[in-house]
Amino acid sequence: MKAMILAAGVGSRLEPLTCNIPKPMVPVVNRPAMEHIINLLVKNDITQVAANLWYLPDKIQDYFGDGSKFGVELRYSIEKELMGTAGGVKKLETFLNDTFVIISGDAVTDIDLWDMIDYHQKKGALATIALKEVPDPRQFGVVITADDGKIKAFQEKPKPEEALSNLANTGIYVFEPEIFKLIPNETVYDFGKQLFPQLVEMDAAFYGYKMKGYWCDIGSLTQYRLAHYDILKGRVKLEIPGNWHANAVYVGDRTTIAPTARLGSKVVIGRNCHIGDGVEIFGETVIGDNCLIEEGASIFGSIIWRNTKIGSNARLVECVVGSECYLKDGSVIGAGVILSDDCVVESGSVVEANTKIWPGKVVTSE
Repeated sequence: MKAMILAAGVGSRLEPLTCNIPKPMVPVVNRPAMEHIINLLVKNDITQVAANLWYLPDKIQDYFGDGSKFGVELRYSIEKELMGTAGGVKKLETFLNDTFVIISGDAVTDIDLWDMIDYHQKKGALATIALKEVPDPRQFGVVITADDGKIKAFQEKPKPEEALSNLANTGIYVFEPEIFKLIPNETVYDFGKQLFPQLVEMDAAFYGYKMKGYWCDIGSLTQYRLAHYDILKGRVKLEIPGNWHANAVYVGDRTTIAPTARLGSKVVIGRNCHIGDGVEIFGETVIGDNCLIEEGASIFGSIIWRNTKIGSNARLVECVVGSECYLKDGSVIGAGVILSDDCVVESGSVVEANTKIWPGKVVTSE
């Protein structure tokens, strides 16, 4: 079995976090989202993997290399221009020469892929979409199926009163290689906008698999924070890096925690960090590798990327802080703030709630 990871997107809805890295490299509990996807594939004994790249491809290639460190054989298809989801897959037609899996590089999921593949094969399907029940269909493309699971129609982000289904398209697919006959060569072509409506019109063997387990698309800042909340609540079968510490805290190697620091029960701290005297870390919080949290700082429900320094008596509430930032003494970061890489917040400065700060900015109290 082979798989392809869709990893070419820009991630504009995650800006400013994706100004310097592609969306699949956005950290999820201190590992790139795409690494969790590769781990899922390995867990399902799928080790021949391809990924299409376009935006900042070197960031992905430099991290994953040939995939051997992650237990897979990984090859890349670099697109000079974005080809669309189906068009990007078409470029790997020679590689994907048997039943194959397509999965997004920016999702958080613990789907049982072999259960889905088994469903696909028992149905004799040409194409199968993994579907997930969602409470609010307005955020998703939803799928309408017949009683036997055959896909009949799609609705794109319907109003609740107009929704004919609450089954979201997860972007996880199983295809037979015959699907390539329907995708034109060297053409921008999309699964959702072009190929799938074509399959419905043809009355093809096109089925929806109602997945069990967890799925979250981290393509937006809200969903990115939600995925972390769910992971730290134990709602996802996903490996969290670090060693199990007292009070259900995960702590990375060579990290030191002062005896007077107080940590809640839903906290992940990366490698080579120092947590100073009197620091308080509560809520669903993730602190990246090589971070310094100085004495008296208070962090609640926040995500802090690697190599960031939080000054003494700083206050952070339900925010995301990028890599290589310096939040100086007494700074206050409000709820919903997104602070991108290489930013400095001067001593005593306040970043108001729901503010987005682009990379390299300096925030002062003036």
